[in-house]
Amino acid sequence: MQNQSNSEFPEWTIIKLLDWTTSYFKSHNIDSPRSTSEILLAHTLGLKRIDLYLRYDQPLTVDELLLFKTYIKRRINREPVAYIVGTREFWSMDLSVTKHVLIPRPETECLVESALSLPELGPGPKRILELGTGSGAITLALASERPEYIYFASDSSDKAVKLAFMNAKLHRIDGKINFFTGDWLEPLKNTGQLFDMIISNPPYIRTLSIPELQPEIYRYEPIRALDGGKAGLDPIKKIIFEAHAFLVQKGILLLEIGHDQKDQIKKIIDDCGNYENVVFKKDYSAHYRMVCMRKK
Repeated sequence: MQNQSNSEFPEWTIIKLLDWTTSYFKSHNIDSPRSTSEILLAHTLGLKRIDLYLRYDQPLTVDELLLFKTYIKRRINREPVAYIVGTREFWSMDLSVTKHVLIPRPETECLVESALSLPELGPGPKRILELGTGSGAITLALASERPEYIYFASDSSDKAVKLAFMNAKLHRIDGKINFFTGDWLEPLKNTGQLFDMIISNPPYIRTLSIPELQPEIYRYEPIRALDGGKAGLDPIKKIIFEAHAFLVQKGILLLEIGHDQKDQIKKIIDDCGNYENVVFKKDYSAHYRMVCMRKK
């Protein structure tokens, strides 16, 4: 988007800018160049993406062009689109996201689907606890589908908890969720509280594998929400060994896991010895990405 005089070149209209930006993103190997261009330009103009094509011949003002240019630079530097625009859709809800929380992934919707499909979670005021809530995506999705349940959601990051509460308030379900800050199950010890289900998408990336991830991830997303320790299993093991003490009889523990961790996690569950009916479930890409178990 070079500086151009009006006498030599036509104005930058929406469609011309979309075409140029798409080509520019392609040349820099940016994923989904067209949709990325649309999202960033729509955000710049305060429009919906469909409106870009309804107003395709609308020229941009100088201020709009300058703002859009800053977004392009940020994306070229591999900053995720969700952080640039400040939102990400999950379970048909627009959630605010910041660099203090992981960006919700589509595959995590499989975790929500698994929870909703459990026959144990039928009618009645069930008590659900999410560990490591981040933006609140999982709990908000569950609460939108099962508003009669009682929800608790925690995170070790106070900023994450505040953001999750803000998202719940935005979708008018803040009154259904009890948010608190703490390291996994530590705040609940000696409280006597029990839950029908504990659900979590904990960190499960091996420490040494983090620099091998996409730059969008390792440069921008919170490392402590990614780092699962040397083998990627530290938080998962901690949750498995402690969660049964906070579950009702036959209560459910449901976790998202790494695609190659099934065998190692099965051994952890066997070593713990407090669960039965262990089932590993696949995501949309046919990888084992969830494990569900029942307290003995």
